[in-house]
Amino acid sequence: MSPAEVTATHNPLRDKRDRRLPRIAGPSGLVIFGVTGDLARKKLLPAIYDLANRGLLSPGFALIGFGRRDWDDAKFAEVVKECIQEYSRTEFNEAAWQQLLGGIRFVSGSFDDDAAFDRLRDVMTELDRTRGTRGNFAFYLSVPPSAFPQVCGQLARAEISEGANGSWRRVVIEKPFGHDLESARALNRVVEEVFPPRSVFRIDHYLGKETVQNLLALRFSNQLFEPLWNSRYVDHVQITMAEDIGVGGRAGYYDGIGAARDVIQNHLLQLLALTAMEEPVTFDADDLEAEKVKVLSAASVPPDIEYHTARGQYEAGWQGGQQVVGYLDEGGFDPNSTTETYAAIRVDIDNRRWSGVPFYLRTGKRLARRVTEIAVVFKKAPPLPFSTTGSREPGNNALVIRIQPDDGASLQFNAKVPGAVMEVRDVTMVFGYGHSFTEASPEAYERLLLDVLLGDPPLFPRHREVELSWEILDPVIEYWANNGKPEPYRAGTWGPDSAEEMVRRDGHSWRRP
Repeated sequence: MSPAEVTATHNPLRDKRDRRLPRIAGPSGLVIFGVTGDLARKKLLPAIYDLANRGLLSPGFALIGFGRRDWDDAKFAEVVKECIQEYSRTEFNEAAWQQLLGGIRFVSGSFDDDAAFDRLRDVMTELDRTRGTRGNFAFYLSVPPSAFPQVCGQLARAEISEGANGSWRRVVIEKPFGHDLESARALNRVVEEVFPPRSVFRIDHYLGKETVQNLLALRFSNQLFEPLWNSRYVDHVQITMAEDIGVGGRAGYYDGIGAARDVIQNHLLQLLALTAMEEPVTFDADDLEAEKVKVLSAASVPPDIEYHTARGQYEAGWQGGQQVVGYLDEGGFDPNSTTETYAAIRVDIDNRRWSGVPFYLRTGKRLARRVTEIAVVFKKAPPLPFSTTGSREPGNNALVIRIQPDDGASLQFNAKVPGAVMEVRDVTMVFGYGHSFTEASPEAYERLLLDVLLGDPPLFPRHREVELSWEILDPVIEYWANNGKPEPYRAGTWGPDSAEEMVRRDGHSWRRP
């Protein structure tokens, strides 16, 4: 028997249907712009090390940092090691570090420095020769959106935005992608002048979280839930992302952006789309996008924006047992700032499955606790015969998908209280990843960076999704800009009274996560 043929594109020992073996990135490198920022230090650099430590990167993987600091390669490597030791998820392994260290480089310069980008081109060429990256590089733009045109233009000028001889180039863009629909379209034109659409990865780290992906498994791999996943049985849906921290030193970024642009436009509307979409043909990027686009195309905020939205701004209060200052006292903010730190909106989806079911989205800083969850609240059962025998009527059944910090899901249902009387109370059945699986969930950025290097885009929003999200949110932002100020709320609470009133008008109330 002749040996099986092995080529660059075909390995007889691997089958794309086989999920038992991990996906390993091929020869490649990553260039990080804004490598000295918090995101790179706390998330990106540790995620790269964790991937390398788990054997998911090529042995010749290259990491290039680009920044204004006057560092050499050794100094940058020292900073990377410190970040890894402080923030990485996996235990520090000297052998894995030494393997990664051989491909670490730093290019000093500013975005308007032609010579710096020429040096970047030379460094990439050197790494092709010494590390065997084969010309495959991804560019991570961990910089303000205002810098995207300049960086992309420099990459094109230095002739490093396009791969040669079958190699690839990809670009990763952090949120927010624009501040409204018009600016998002303008940014997209700039980026796609340099990179083809299939090479643009708009990162939303929430989509890399294991529980978000499990939402799809929960719905479509279980016969139990899908028949109930419609307006006949669902009363309303609540999607919450609450943070217990303040803005801190992010004044330059946050003031003028606000909670709605920062979280609702990307994170929460993506979670809404995944919750409400129809079953895709496959979980490939094109099929997922098609179903999410259908949902977002049918979604809108009710016309009476005043009654179906709420916004707030935190004031001083007690948080975690200590006194904290208000938003305007954080430092670096305009004392007359009208930027909201809390935002809540109602979204209606005008299609057959969800007509008449309100989706409530809320996010805020300095709230009572840190939590992100999706709560599907079902309609109440008919009260009889329990209304005449119990002290109170049965509550709503609810399926709650917890995204962070305690990954898992819970099902709230009614059960009889022991005793002679037919009394019914709410009980909860809980599933948690931590006690159900031995495998630890990877960090979101680990999954997303690996997908970038593999060229696998299912978890990355496409530009059409970004545009539709802005179309939903723009009327709200415009209304807020022309009507008053955010309502103050005390730090450590669950937001302003107007948010409670917003859902109370519909006969509902916010869950206490």
